[in-house]
Amino acid sequence: MPRFSPEAIRAIALVGHGGAGKTTLTEALLAKAGAIASPGSVEKGTTVCDFDPLEKQYQHSLNASVVHLHHRNTRVHIVDTPGLPDFIGRAIGALPAVETAAIVVNAQNGIEMITSRMMQWVAKRNLCRIIVVNKIDAENVDLPGLLARIQAAFGRECLPINLPADGGKRVVDCFFNPSGASDFSSVEEAHSALVDQVVEVDEELMAKYLEQGEVAPGELHAPFEKALREGHLVPVFFVSARNGAGVAELLEVFVELMPNPTEGNPPQLLKGEGAKAEPIRPEPDPKKHVLAHVFKVVIDPFVGKIGVFRVHQGTITKDTQLFIGDGRKPFKVGHAYLLQGKDSVETDALVPGDVGAVAKVDEIHFDAVLHDSHDEDHIRLVPLEFPTPMHSLAIEPKRRGDEQKISETLHKLAAEDPTFRIEHHAVVNETVISGLGGPSPPAPKATTATRSRRAARDSSARCSSKSSP
Repeated sequence: MPRFSPEAIRAIALVGHGGAGKTTLTEALLAKAGAIASPGSVEKGTTVCDFDPLEKQYQHSLNASVVHLHHRNTRVHIVDTPGLPDFIGRAIGALPAVETAAIVVNAQNGIEMITSRMMQWVAKRNLCRIIVVNKIDAENVDLPGLLARIQAAFGRECLPINLPADGGKRVVDCFFNPSGASDFSSVEEAHSALVDQVVEVDEELMAKYLEQGEVAPGELHAPFEKALREGHLVPVFFVSARNGAGVAELLEVFVELMPNPTEGNPPQLLKGEGAKAEPIRPEPDPKKHVLAHVFKVVIDPFVGKIGVFRVHQGTITKDTQLFIGDGRKPFKVGHAYLLQGKDSVETDALVPGDVGAVAKVDEIHFDAVLHDSHDEDHIRLVPLEFPTPMHSLAIEPKRRGDEQKISETLHKLAAEDPTFRIEHHAVVNETVISGLGGPSPPAPKATTATRSRRAARDSSARCSSKSSP
């Protein structure tokens, strides 16, 4: 597999409310780039990202899933995240792994709860933002009204970078293209508004623009990236993952305009403890020592524990010796992988910007910082702000002797979900699990262990339980 430089890598998270079409959009992007032969279907359970049996059953994402594609000599990592409130912790956990968050909005439903909350969470992590309005070809959509509501809710810096045309069957670019026909608004006006917004962050370019009335697109790249980093510009992109309108253009925007690791805001890392902790800035240089962080853990019944991480500095290859946080004993990377949903693709090297995985490392855990130097201990990520678990259940085994099995299963689930909590109250001898979602009716013919597994994965209890006092 070819090795890419950090400048030729993009890392993007698709976030937003459930039902916005993030997984379907991921399928469309993979197919357009030739990573898969044809797009899968959420309804048929054939998508790359929603591969878990429960995801296929409920037809929505339960976990953050990582895929990659290659387009125009660029590697693009995409993290498809769940959008329902019960599973939002897994979406928040993926944010530090990317430079750009694409907040996907359902054109039919408009701005929903998770849309607003994700805009806030992403801004707190200083990520570049792009709003992707999906399903523009659906019936009874008011796209001009939706754009107005987006600007009213999130600011006038939310400007369309393209516009729908031919009734949502295609889109027309508004950044590189100064004119054209669209379903609403004006391409010329949208182009001028974008250029006006971008040149405001560069005084010399603004003076040139005021004098000449136009600037070449090539001159806008650096100020465009700066405007994204500072939140001075939030592009709004219209697309239909179902009919393909705008999919190729969105892929071009990811490659041409979204920041690479050398251009995006650096990850929020601290070195030291307590009040003495100081921010550090990793350099996206493959020749430096390694700094990476784990943003997802998977407990696979066949492979064991899998740690999914983002490389911020240095190069990870087979046989690289890595320390986990402040641990003094390193582990050797047996194989370095890229992920394609449930499939692992072995690669010879992971460089800054890459999202990769290692398997069979029992000590690895969510939020762990990986490094290859004894001098780089006490480094950690600035803590993420997760919602507080609001629903609790006291659980007990149906049969004596199952306590250990349930305990092992629950701790595996806690390793996968940063919002899942387990507490044992010794006074009353009760084990209490807490999560973001409430209980739902038990599934028929489920074993105690299976019900406990579903309790965490679906944020609802399907084990023999009693309400917590």
